[in-house]
Amino acid sequence: MSKQPVHQDRNFDDLAKRFQKNIYGGLKGEIRLAVLERDFREHFFYSPFGEKSPTKPLRVLDAGGGQGQFSLRFAQAGHKVIICDISSEMLKLAEQEVEKLGLQQQVQLIHCAIQDLPQYLDVDSCEFDVVLCHAVMEWVTNPQALLVSLNAYVKPDGFLSLTFYNLHSLIYKNLLRTNFKKIQQQDFGGARGSLTPINPLYPEQVFEWLNSLPLNRLATSGIRVFHDYIFNEEHREREPQNVIALELEFSRKQPYQLLGRYIHVLSQHIALE
Repeated sequence: MSKQPVHQDRNFDDLAKRFQKNIYGGLKGEIRLAVLERDFREHFFYSPFGEKSPTKPLRVLDAGGGQGQFSLRFAQAGHKVIICDISSEMLKLAEQEVEKLGLQQQVQLIHCAIQDLPQYLDVDSCEFDVVLCHAVMEWVTNPQALLVSLNAYVKPDGFLSLTFYNLHSLIYKNLLRTNFKKIQQQDFGGARGSLTPINPLYPEQVFEWLNSLPLNRLATSGIRVFHDYIFNEEHREREPQNVIALELEFSRKQPYQLLGRYIHVLSQHIALE
């Protein structure tokens, strides 16, 4: 099967439904949301993830937000959300959910790549209390440049929530399945039509990029640190509440954290004097 081009950012128009089912749906999606919510509740003190409410609605940017599964929770709590995505099909799914939840006044959808956002946002709208970028960096050709541009949208003392596909996890999965040739050839990019990204990332590299920016890392968690390694599919879906509880327990413990299929990093922008 032919490879996805690594020189071109990925558009999910052809895979929107599969992405919705395989990434956001089912137990995988529940684990993802449980980890994100836990990290936000511990470090983010505004509703919907804390008891304290801001004096005015927060401004939230969901960069490459797809169907907006996580960011729409902010909209439901009364905050203003902008979702941008390069895929019109993903935005259609977001629009359906916005209409279903009656959030038209809270949510703006922008059909564009993250890199093109300055063409659509007013200068006065370029700083946000929260910037989300989940499962995007591994699909672009220059993830470090994307991270720098995301940081520019975070207001002083604002928050950046980042998730990315973990190359350690991909290597370990192939070791367990004895795909040794794939590892020896460093053949990590997914085939065309696959949900394996074009540019899976080593966490250590992303941490280095983050450390070069005015950001204070508040939480680092693995997402699906053991679930995806269970070979028997029936066993994988057994006792979902125990799976979620144990995923949360081990998501920050080493070495399990660095085996997560995805890594979540929640950072706070440092106000420069």
